[in-house]
Amino acid sequence: MDESNFFDTVSLSQIPSQKRRSFNKDYMSLSRNTIYHSAVDLDAIEIGDMPKKKEVKNWKSFSSDDLSVDFVLAYEQDTDTDKLKKRETFEANLKEVGLLLEKEERQRIHFVKIHVPKDVICQYAELLKLRLPLKDPDHIHTSENFVTSVINKCLDFINVRLDERKFPPKKNKLRADFSRDKFYLFDMDAPDFFNPSVRITVVSYILEREKFGADFHDRGIKTLLTDNIYKAAYPLHDGDLNQNGSMRKLLFEEWAAVSKLVKYQPVDDIKDYFGVKFALYFAWLGFYTHMLIPASIVGLLSPLYGWFTYSTDRLSQDICQLDVTMCPLCDKVCTFWKLNEGCTYSRIAHFIDNPMTIFFAVFMSVWATIYLELWKRYSAEITHRWGLTGFDLQAEPPRPEYLTRLHNAKKKKLNVVTLLDEPAVSFWKVKLPSIIFSFSIAILWICLAIATVVGVVIYRMAFVSSDSVYGDKTSYRIYAVPITAALINLVCIVILNLGYDRLAEILTEMELQRTQTEYEDSLALKIYMFQFVNYYSSIFYIAFLKGKFVGYPSKYNRVFGYRQEECNPGGCLMELTIQLTIIMIGNQAINSILEMVLPLVFKIYNTITIKTGLKTNDNSQIVSCNQWTEDYKLNSMDNKSLFIEYLEMVLQYGFVTIFVTAFPLAPLFALINNMLEMRLDAKKFIKYFRRPVPQRVKDIGVWMPLMNIVGRISVVSNAFIIAFSSNFIPKLVYMLKINKSHTDEGYLNHSLAYFNVNDFPNHRAPLSNPWNVTICRYAEYRNPPDHEYKYKRPVEYWHILAARLAFIVVYQNLVTFITTVIEWVIPDIPRRLSDQIKREAYKTNETIINYERERAKEKFKHNRDSILSGDSVYTDVFDVNGAAANFSERDNLHHRNTHSTTTEL
Repeated sequence: MDESNFFDTVSLSQIPSQKRRSFNKDYMSLSRNTIYHSAVDLDAIEIGDMPKKKEVKNWKSFSSDDLSVDFVLAYEQDTDTDKLKKRETFEANLKEVGLLLEKEERQRIHFVKIHVPKDVICQYAELLKLRLPLKDPDHIHTSENFVTSVINKCLDFINVRLDERKFPPKKNKLRADFSRDKFYLFDMDAPDFFNPSVRITVVSYILEREKFGADFHDRGIKTLLTDNIYKAAYPLHDGDLNQNGSMRKLLFEEWAAVSKLVKYQPVDDIKDYFGVKFALYFAWLGFYTHMLIPASIVGLLSPLYGWFTYSTDRLSQDICQLDVTMCPLCDKVCTFWKLNEGCTYSRIAHFIDNPMTIFFAVFMSVWATIYLELWKRYSAEITHRWGLTGFDLQAEPPRPEYLTRLHNAKKKKLNVVTLLDEPAVSFWKVKLPSIIFSFSIAILWICLAIATVVGVVIYRMAFVSSDSVYGDKTSYRIYAVPITAALINLVCIVILNLGYDRLAEILTEMELQRTQTEYEDSLALKIYMFQFVNYYSSIFYIAFLKGKFVGYPSKYNRVFGYRQEECNPGGCLMELTIQLTIIMIGNQAINSILEMVLPLVFKIYNTITIKTGLKTNDNSQIVSCNQWTEDYKLNSMDNKSLFIEYLEMVLQYGFVTIFVTAFPLAPLFALINNMLEMRLDAKKFIKYFRRPVPQRVKDIGVWMPLMNIVGRISVVSNAFIIAFSSNFIPKLVYMLKINKSHTDEGYLNHSLAYFNVNDFPNHRAPLSNPWNVTICRYAEYRNPPDHEYKYKRPVEYWHILAARLAFIVVYQNLVTFITTVIEWVIPDIPRRLSDQIKREAYKTNETIINYERERAKEKFKHNRDSILSGDSVYTDVFDVNGAAANFSERDNLHHRNTHSTTTEL
């Protein structure tokens, strides 16, 4: 075909402006796509070399009609006849369903614009069980109680509430499942009744199910995208970031701006723009961030208490002032050292390990329970406001991949919600074995991650015992231990993460999860289990294992012949704090940078490759002369976009709760991070990503039970950290039982055991003894060398161990009792909301009954008038129901398609 005859195959930027002006009419007459009403926006291109958006007609609509573009398919024209045939078949099926299509082929990237008519929306809104607002002149008004009124006044005073002029409050309307038989109940003539979110949902559902070939597997837009038949499929943004009056610009300026980080989020408008799933994530993140404020305030009290009392702390004073010679830290090459070398370390440790830590640990355990219970109440309120009360997973349509794999299934099962027969597999013979196999592989991979941590620990032990490291103290190899160990751990984590993420998707696909929500929940559980081990295993090692089973100088407990690492005489809590600080703050900083840099880099890369055609042999540029070309350059939005955000926040929640005893400032750093995270995530999704397809969800999914489990783990973890990693219990036993004056004076001397240097094994004794030391000390509870049972455990050790175990039992039961009472006192659904739901259900039924009564009266009146006038009753009845006929002229034409769609479900 001669390209010179068709303007739509030539780059607009390669044609001079004068020639472009003269060529415009020729292109209109020579367009080869008249069936699809192509040649859009050409009058705008006459204005100059590059079109200006404010001068472009039809920036987001069809060229011939004022029809909105609800969805766009993009592809590159090629000579592959098989791809062309599949595209034509797919688009023909879309038109047969009732969608209106218009092609634009005047640039290298071709676009298929899709508009969904009103009758098709009604058909699929009923099929998808969408809850839409009823005609109700009397809106539901919720009265404020005294407490709510006071809180709102305080919020107005500190100016954190939204500007109602920019974000008008949404009216609470009665909702019901849409039904075409009862169309008269719904205000379908309202301009925002079928809002863009509903339109996009309907088109997306049709695209995922329509066929493009003879085989049953040849269906769905996802398969076409995977096979590169289409380059992209996406809904359009509401204008660009500079278009006045667009919701996108309003959200970008009033929600995504960092300067608005103290403001509330417009969650209702976020729901209308991005869908329930995205809005629920940001609502949860905002609620979690607000709940971190009291935790941050109380967390500051612990280091502040340490700051004001460090000068009176007896333990740190004794470490700094007493002349105590300690036993060597390694075999042979290490020599004796002075305890006061750890003076600074012990003083810093007091900021964390002080009596205030116990109160903070109990507070955080109670806080975690209150946070989860209040979130249940808040989420119940917003999901009801969004029309999701009573929404069930069974009402969610099956995944296209699920239907494709089960298209030959002979077994059918009735869906009790939709009352449709769906393909099903045997739970005991097929689904359960696949789930067991899937999680078995996941657990095996988790064991590999644990083995990696064990390997790094052994590597550190080997270096500690190495003559080549400590033999020459000036050698750079002394610093190789932490650096190389961290690098090895990092490389192993990255490799395992890359492999496991893909493996988890394959394993989850094997489980035959029916809905997208079930699929994502199973995938989240597998990946979180692995990430939990990856992030926390080294921290658990320091908290619960390091320095606990070392032994004593004449008989150290060894692993593969290597001596274990020891804690400082002040305990391992400070080292745990350092580890937590580096991992948590460093990880948050890196993620925040990557979340903003990577989307920007990908967008720039996409823009360059699309404009210059680097990925193809065609070097023609793409001119942005409408919204679909603008959005094509953005990054695609997939189902894992929110998954990554949830994973990052739930991992942070683990740092805030599980190890908060060792890092009281964790809630404060989490608060600062999340305030920025909300706005940066919003900016990222609005500016660098295409608009997502709205999805209905009733809650945040598997992340809620995961946080509940983390809260339970945190109670046990903090109890063990206080009991075994801090000096709280040994010091308490010393003060109550051993010291007659009931003070901590002399506690340090009591906690250090004596060792006779002559008892060193010959092949383990230090090579040099410059101070002629005969007795050295080590941090343990053991009998002195002159005791009848030398180096054995004294009775004080067993008293301390019993006290530690008793503390764990008392702490755990006390916190569990408090949290249970809180869960019982705070119901998941507020009583006010429960009453409101009942009242709305009653009012909905009354509305339906009243409409039916009025219709019956009107029908009786027309029948009587027809009889009295002698006209045909059937004619008058038809006229009465004429609205139903006008409601959808194409209803009968699509009856067959509806029936086939129902059968496939």
